[in-house]
Amino acid sequence: MSNRSSPPSRSPSSASMRTPRRKVAGLGSARSGTGHFWLQRVTALANIILVIIALPIVISMAGGGQEAVLSTLRHPLAALVLLLLLVSMTFHMRIGMQVVIEDYVHSEGTKVLALIGNTFFTIAVGAAGAFAILKISFGG
Repeated sequence: MSNRSSPPSRSPSSASMRTPRRKVAGLGSARSGTGHFWLQRVTALANIILVIIALPIVISMAGGGQEAVLSTLRHPLAALVLLLLLVSMTFHMRIGMQVVIEDYVHSEGTKVLALIGNTFFTIAVGAAGAFAILKISFGG
């Protein structure tokens, strides 16, 4: 007589038609797959392009007084470029920190709190920066 118990029987309706490989396809340790990897690369490329465009704007303001800086930032194209750069950089920052937190924080509760804190911090930074750019741009 064997001490082994038989495996639980599966009803036909509970059996999955997905293969084991299909169940895990595209899923990394954080179940996000390569999506974060590519999003990080796309935002990095966007940051490079936007910095190249924004650099002349920032250089043109160097050494100028407050009125010269305000005058430059009130131009809609300058404000748009800086706003796009801010959004891209904060998004890139959030993704990067999320990957670091998921890889190096091992306690589940601490990880969740850190991810929530990361999201709120990047939203606060982005909102404050966007508010400042828009306020200057609209002459406030």
